[in-house]
Amino acid sequence: MTTFGVNAFGVGSGRQRFETMTELAREAEAAGCTAVWTSELYSRSATVPMAVLAAGTETVSIGTNIAYGVGRTPLMWAAEARDLDELSGGRVILGLGNGTPKMMEAWHGVTGEAPAARMAELLTVLKKLWRLHEGPVDHDGRFYSIHIAPTADVPQPVRPEIPIWIAGVNKLMLRVAGEHADGLVGHPMFTAEYVRGPVAEEIAVGAARSGRDPSEVTIMGIRMCAIDEDVEQARRQAAFAIGQYAASRVYDRLFELHGWSAAQQVIRQAARDRDTEALIAGVTDEMIDTIAIACRPSEFAGELGRLPGGFDHLDLIAPPWGLSDEQTMQINRHILTGLREHLGAAQPA
Repeated sequence: MTTFGVNAFGVGSGRQRFETMTELAREAEAAGCTAVWTSELYSRSATVPMAVLAAGTETVSIGTNIAYGVGRTPLMWAAEARDLDELSGGRVILGLGNGTPKMMEAWHGVTGEAPAARMAELLTVLKKLWRLHEGPVDHDGRFYSIHIAPTADVPQPVRPEIPIWIAGVNKLMLRVAGEHADGLVGHPMFTAEYVRGPVAEEIAVGAARSGRDPSEVTIMGIRMCAIDEDVEQARRQAAFAIGQYAASRVYDRLFELHGWSAAQQVIRQAARDRDTEALIAGVTDEMIDTIAIACRPSEFAGELGRLPGGFDHLDLIAPPWGLSDEQTMQINRHILTGLREHLGAAQPA
């Protein structure tokens, strides 16, 4: 059975942004969501909002979708994760990604070489540091060198292990997820066919390396939801977002799997030409209906009931491109209304 989550999106500035994201998270909790998600970029962290959400909710899991694995040292990741898990009472999911090699180099000042190998090593080190209360940690690897012997007692963490999910699209990172991670944070472009095909195949390869069952890896999808009384406007919003991703070569294998490679070339040329209308027109109805949900608010709950299988958890988001904060928040509220109906949860007082 697929579980659902939403992004804990906040609007406004100062304290108001945190208050609105907490309010949304509480509504998601009441609606029956199993998780709320927050992310980070060059101007925002993920861990500070996680602390706010942990203090403001009771039962819902709080995850990062995603935080940059290279953005903190392994030691600080483990320390912050311990604090967050303690604050939340054991509700944190640590979702990590590297970003592109260019982002690793230009934003974080680390080499962009071998991102999958770096992620595998990071997970290995984090698991050692999570057990720091058991004794010293020594690690000398390709990317990380850590030697720490606690000088005082280290409190035992809330949970023996913290779930770590990693972002991955292509072969090597998917194999790392299968071998080392507790879950895979999919991408908004992931289709059920791509998950049941290439994703499942590569996770199985990685899982075999560590001698575990591939089903132990939770598969999370991210479904873009464009919801508007004007259905054509909703479809344009979805098409614009899909077009932004389609221009990248990262998703070539997905487009090839669905027979969309020719259309992808049209979209890619429109992106080069900065021709927004051509880009939107290049995204076919089949792409929109396979990758996203585009509908009226009254239709959304029904659309959730027709989603294909393949995902253990779905994070339902507004299209991440081209919307104002107010439009994004409105869509999030439509998502929660539809989820409440779909899951049969009572309207909060």
